[in-house]
Amino acid sequence: MKRKQVKRTREPTIALINIVFLMLVFFMVAGTVAQPLDGTLNLVRTAELEGRAPPDALVVHSDGSLSYRGETVTTAASFLATRTDDERQSVRIVPDRDLPAVQLVMVARELRLEGAEKILVVTERGLQ
Repeated sequence: MKRKQVKRTREPTIALINIVFLMLVFFMVAGTVAQPLDGTLNLVRTAELEGRAPPDALVVHSDGSLSYRGETVTTAASFLATRTDDERQSVRIVPDRDLPAVQLVMVARELRLEGAEKILVVTERGLQ
């Protein structure tokens, strides 16, 4: 007579590892990285406000023309020539939504070549 072979039951560690890994991925995706806003905080509604550029920013229109404080500027270099050394440290640009990215990069490059150390692009931001 042959002895009956006893099948050893293996513990399902692979299945347990898979479940733990899936839970880890789920909580990483579902969790928030940033601190949540205070629950009692009521945000300001800006849907009805008219958007305006900051007064100290160079505005780049959709056709590539430049303006500063409502007056036309011929080139980014001429704009920077009127700025003091402190104002050259940080230059704000407000691009039109329809401005091609290539033109925005060209204006930023021209500002950098003329001595602007830091270029900030001002955009609209909305909370969802």
